[in-house]
Amino acid sequence: MFDPGEFSLFIHPNFVPSNGQAQAVIDPATLETVGTIGDVTSAEIERALDAATTAQGAWKSLDAKSRATALHQIANKIDASDMRRTAELMSREMGKPYPEAIGEIANCAGVFRYFAEMARDEAGKVAGSTQQGSFQFARYEPFGVSVHIMPFNFPILLMCWTVAASLAAGNGCIIKPAPATTLSTMNFMTMFAALPDGLIACLPGDAGVAKALIASPKTHAVACTGSVATAKSVASAAAGEMKPAVIEAGGSDAMIVSAHAPLDVAASGAVTAAFHLSGQVCTSAERLFVVDDIYDAFVEAFAKHTRKLRIGNGLAKSEIGPLVSEQARDKVIALVDDARSKGAAVVTGGKIPDDQPIGWFYEPTILTGVTDEMALMREECFGPVAAIRRVGSFNEALMLANDSHFGLGASVFTTSLEEAMEAADRLEAGMVWVNNPLIDNDALPFGGWKMSGLGRELGRQGLDAFRRSKMVVIDHRPVIQDWWYPYPDDWFYDAGGRNHV
Repeated sequence: MFDPGEFSLFIHPNFVPSNGQAQAVIDPATLETVGTIGDVTSAEIERALDAATTAQGAWKSLDAKSRATALHQIANKIDASDMRRTAELMSREMGKPYPEAIGEIANCAGVFRYFAEMARDEAGKVAGSTQQGSFQFARYEPFGVSVHIMPFNFPILLMCWTVAASLAAGNGCIIKPAPATTLSTMNFMTMFAALPDGLIACLPGDAGVAKALIASPKTHAVACTGSVATAKSVASAAAGEMKPAVIEAGGSDAMIVSAHAPLDVAASGAVTAAFHLSGQVCTSAERLFVVDDIYDAFVEAFAKHTRKLRIGNGLAKSEIGPLVSEQARDKVIALVDDARSKGAAVVTGGKIPDDQPIGWFYEPTILTGVTDEMALMREECFGPVAAIRRVGSFNEALMLANDSHFGLGASVFTTSLEEAMEAADRLEAGMVWVNNPLIDNDALPFGGWKMSGLGRELGRQGLDAFRRSKMVVIDHRPVIQDWWYPYPDDWFYDAGGRNHV
């Protein structure tokens, strides 16, 4: 059983006390100590890598059905287990409201079931032969050991997205959890009981541990979710080692509210899209473009719904918990102050709540009168702030939505089929949601365009991220081919200028 008060690492199936430098984990709502983490040592990293390498050799040799059975057993254990302790740890260490923490974990079993069967079904491709008597096909094989560098906002679900795919492909997995959610991630590791010993490990630490794992010759593929700065660093390090990487980076998602929008649905949906997890979601709607015809009515309805949100400890009855750290809140405050200084108006929020003097809380905030000169419209805020801009037409909204170096997701509210199809066609983003933001699907690819990512998680592409192809040609009726050496004399260039080939 995992003890959050003891700094340890996990090498399946055991929690092992670490000899690394330990530090306290602070609850962002109460500023009380809730556990102990730290950086694992180089020797502990090597121990985990050696165990995974040994276990992976046998795991990749298993038939697809047997690997699928193990993944289904993981899913069964997740469904059957009491996840309240893991959810509570998540709330205490990073502030997530408890219903969202328990809901996140509840969505994990399905991804293991999906990749269990996808890996059985998508094993290769038979091609049309280029010559008689030859069987020509592609097969997929695992890379070896994959590294998974996780964020704090959805530490369990996003880890399962890439780990399930990697295991299904036949790899071993080393997880480097976010420091802010190490405790809940470690507690979840008992769900992997069906796997061979050593095949999976969880190694706490900061960027130094991630760099060591990427640089190691014992790892072969990388998955990372994080800010653009983190993503660039990881992608660069992986490229330097010629290791494939699937990267989900940050975003500053646009939301378009059309003149044909169902107003109350749009206002209610915008509250969730902008303020879910206190805005600490890569696909949060941060830039809202509202058509002039309904602008005033939308802002009024949006503000009305926003003021109903309860702010408080994630283990209390609240929708808006604290930001993950003081540094995170300071960034939000700075972006809002910059926008105000340049003419933005605060409709609601815009300050630390009066009844939450302890912890890193910030009121859900709506700003109007925003312009491109404001940093808020160019940077990822990652906090509970929605910036609304009035536009003259749906076409103008599409153009402004695309005017960003981010391209993760985009949302649209409209009842016009023409507008919905136009948005799906023109929006420069990896995901487009019409009338229902933030939805994902295990069977569809998840990831960003532009600075928001490389590669895809989930779907067939999510599985392919963790396996490599091999072309195989088998001539079952061996014959001497007419193009083999030596060439016939009449194939060579003639001095008289004729070419007989």
